[in-house]
Amino acid sequence: MLFGRQFFEGEQSLPKQCFGTSHVPLSPAVRAGDMVYVSGQVPVGSDGVVVTGGIAEQTEQVLSNVKAALALAGCTMDDVVKTTVWLEDARDFGAFNAVYARHFPKDPPARTTVESRLMIDIKIEIEAVAYRPV
Repeated sequence: MLFGRQFFEGEQSLPKQCFGTSHVPLSPAVRAGDMVYVSGQVPVGSDGVVVTGGIAEQTEQVLSNVKAALALAGCTMDDVVKTTVWLEDARDFGAFNAVYARHFPKDPPARTTVESRLMIDIKIEIEAVAYRPV
């Protein structure tokens, strides 16, 4: 038996689907079967510029970007089962958490939150995994 493949008569695997475009080599969202993976979203507006303000404003923009990436694959925030959050400064956790809680008011997803130096001068990045059967 080969792991990762199913060999049942008549069963076909679903192809990977990529959604959206980016100026860097990644897809904003990728569907693999019933799972949708959202690339790390950063606090940039549609103009590609980092939003002004502190952690609350940046968290709002990031979660708005997560929502938009999910929509490309036919998902909503209610479909999110796991997020990973990178904060530039752990002291921002309380303010971040207050904004995050508003976006996941009921049955929030599993979450990992860490402090990390980020690739550009921002305060937060969030990736998400959603489950939405095909």
